[in-house]
Amino acid sequence: MLDDAGLPAGVDLGAVVAEQPYPVVFATVSGAHLYGFPSADSDVDLRGVHLLPVPVLIGLGEPEETRTTMWDRAGVEMDLVTHDLRKFVRLMLRRNGYVLEQLLSPLVVHTGDVHAELVALAPGVLTRHHAHHYRGFAATQRRLFDRTRELKPLLYTFRALLTGIHLMRTGRVQAHLPTLLAQERAPGYLADLIVAKATAEHGGLGDRVSAEVLDRDLAELGTRLDRAQEDSTLPEQPSAQPDLDDLVIRARLTEPATG
Repeated sequence: MLDDAGLPAGVDLGAVVAEQPYPVVFATVSGAHLYGFPSADSDVDLRGVHLLPVPVLIGLGEPEETRTTMWDRAGVEMDLVTHDLRKFVRLMLRRNGYVLEQLLSPLVVHTGDVHAELVALAPGVLTRHHAHHYRGFAATQRRLFDRTRELKPLLYTFRALLTGIHLMRTGRVQAHLPTLLAQERAPGYLADLIVAKATAEHGGLGDRVSAEVLDRDLAELGTRLDRAQEDSTLPEQPSAQPDLDDLVIRARLTEPATG
């Protein structure tokens, strides 16, 4: 999957993970590469989970629950953001679509037994209220597009709405926009916009689609997301909290088994 995602050639992502100070439970590629519309100059966004040792958690210092590292390697800008396992699981239980997309990303750089258990438990945190996440993210990206007229936030807007609709309708997290275009009813011009965005990370929409058409189509997708949430068979509350609690405790107490 990594070879087909448009990632820069010759960059060893696994080496980046190996350099981290704490054991890494998993690391995946997120951002435009996951969403299916990277540009030649897109940054590489790595996301994942690290495991803090027990002494770090119970000592007097502030534990590093979130670590962010940014660097340039072989001319490629990359960043790695990881959360401690406990924080990540808490985010999973808060209708947070971002962390679920990172967890379930098929672009896996590093994995292990704990990652596999998290993936297996992910369906138990999905609720109909995840629609709020995708609705809010789409609104934020739409405002950014209105200011910049760039293709990137516009594609993010469509992607968020279609991911939300698909999740409400099927109970599955699908973040890859080209795949969504094959699975959900969507404007035909999106495929051309993906091709156009590939040439420049901050390329503009230009006159490819009129403002009236965009307003119409985005409003229609917003309405479909509302209806999909109303009709969804997803539960109101997550069911996996006890199992996730058990996993966090076991992983912490058997740290070597996480890598």
